[in-house]
Amino acid sequence: MTATIVYTIISLSLLGAVAAIVLYIVAQRFRVYEDPRIDLVEAELPAANCGGCGYAGCRNLAETLVKSENFEGLFCPVGGNETMARIGAILGREADTQETRIAVLRCNGSCENSPRTSNFDGAHTCAIVSALYSGETGCQYGCHGFGDCVAVCSFDALHMDPDTGLPVVDEQKCTACGACVKTCPRNLFELRKKWKGDKKIYVSCMNEDKGGLARKNCSVACIGCNKCFKVCPHEAIVMRNNLAFIDSYKCKLCRKCAPECPTHAIIETGFPPRKIKADEKTVEDTIIN
Repeated sequence: MTATIVYTIISLSLLGAVAAIVLYIVAQRFRVYEDPRIDLVEAELPAANCGGCGYAGCRNLAETLVKSENFEGLFCPVGGNETMARIGAILGREADTQETRIAVLRCNGSCENSPRTSNFDGAHTCAIVSALYSGETGCQYGCHGFGDCVAVCSFDALHMDPDTGLPVVDEQKCTACGACVKTCPRNLFELRKKWKGDKKIYVSCMNEDKGGLARKNCSVACIGCNKCFKVCPHEAIVMRNNLAFIDSYKCKLCRKCAPECPTHAIIETGFPPRKIKADEKTVEDTIIN
């Protein structure tokens, strides 16, 4: 009886030793080498895993940065230039700097400017509404107002305004990760250059209908009149499909375009109030009296 137990123990020990040797050989044969710099680079990234860089997560971006010969097309919008500079120091490369950007909603079709013409009785998501019909207003290009963009924002930089029914971007929290841009079924969000003092000038409209129809469905729609295009001295405005677009990288914030817009579709924020010229003030006083 004792001999049987001893033999059993010896057999199991030998079997375990053989298995350990086999596992060791297999592990060495199929071992995958991982560059230790990947961990160092990942530690510098913000661990947001937002996908703003175009990769599934910070770990994937770190691996790509280490394996790539240069940083072309690789950038972490959340960490910005400072993070990329630290990563460049780790990898012994020079990181290209990029302009800071911020998300902007190119729609001003609030409840007041673009009244509801119907009510959707179903799942209140922008994706579903866009797939089923043109929306609750007459504008088939405007914001649905159901907050899909708010739901995907990982930085609490978006919230719905109960008065306007539109999403509002928190400029202090926005990281330009692009999640809202990808999620909006009507492509209403744009990542624009961020100026000092949060100054912005942009056309807050995506309506491609002709002037009369666009104005009928939204009182602040761009009507494609070309007035802003004609006064821009920097060739920053282009007209396409009855719609004006201001290039934030060509725009010099001269503010000549906004006063020309007859529908106030051009939004300018972060600037001091405009000074009223003497002739304009005379006309205003005449109207008031």
